[in-house]
Amino acid sequence: MTGYRSVARTFLVVGVGLLMTTAPAMAQEAPQTSWGAPDLQGVWDFRTLTPLERPEDLGDKAFLTAEEAANREQAAVDRNQELLLAPAERTEAGGNLGAYNNFWMDRGTTTVDSRRTSLITAPPNGRIPQVTDAGRERARRVGSFNVEMPESYTDLSNADRCITGFNAGPPITPGGYNQNVQIFQTEDHVALMTEMVHTVRVIPINGQPGLDDAVRQWSGDSRGHWEGDTLVVETENFLDHNVHSTWRGSSTNMKLVERFSRLDADTLVYEFTVSDPATWESSWTAQHEMKLNELPMFEYACHEGNYSMPQMLGGARSIEAREAAGGQ
Repeated sequence: MTGYRSVARTFLVVGVGLLMTTAPAMAQEAPQTSWGAPDLQGVWDFRTLTPLERPEDLGDKAFLTAEEAANREQAAVDRNQELLLAPAERTEAGGNLGAYNNFWMDRGTTTVDSRRTSLITAPPNGRIPQVTDAGRERARRVGSFNVEMPESYTDLSNADRCITGFNAGPPITPGGYNQNVQIFQTEDHVALMTEMVHTVRVIPINGQPGLDDAVRQWSGDSRGHWEGDTLVVETENFLDHNVHSTWRGSSTNMKLVERFSRLDADTLVYEFTVSDPATWESSWTAQHEMKLNELPMFEYACHEGNYSMPQMLGGARSIEAREAAGGQ
């Protein structure tokens, strides 16, 4: 995937006070729109060094010390500088041809303000619950490398075809680069546009009923409402996730609840809970602090799936022809 955000962005994080998982309890008075609703609008940057899951070697440790967080952040800065100054190397056959060099990556250089060791806040171990056998099988089919001998482009995942997925979710999860979401509001709707794959969700917040269960969409059917200063978005009716699944092998029956709360002028707290018994043995929740980005959203373009389709399908046909001729 090719992201055309070439502007380096650096944020100065002021303070490292602990943020409770229930953000509204600490929130300052939220900015208001002209019609009196909490104003969530802007471009929000969700890069972070904090992993989605807590590393197993940290056990029950839920928070880093201030020193540990500072060391982790400095190590990321040093690594970026080291790789920037490293001499160029030729790509070798058999190497990781699916990755870009570090210049194109944008993982951020800060942890979340609360210094949590994972974005996952529930269950308490900070890790995704046990995956069911069916969920594991769906996850195995997320990418094209697990589709044996694709007959046509329809056998390849949405990610391969640059249609949906990546950090856009839903839910929105940090990963790789192009880690921004822009929020627009009217009195009756909220629109979420993620930079990666420029996915847009237009969400009614006026009590409009959800779609019939027979109507399915790539990003599900979202409906929102306000709970105090928090926007709550509930999403279901996801489209068939067979080989097209691009989010952790979840099933069509996944229920997603997202919460958006303006903590202060520069911070938007984003929390999501996923419930999908067909995929995970229990529900799980993650929380992330997004930072206001003063830059506009830049164009994102993903063309590899288009340009490489003849090669991906042609490779399968070549293998078949070789096997038919008795080759290995």
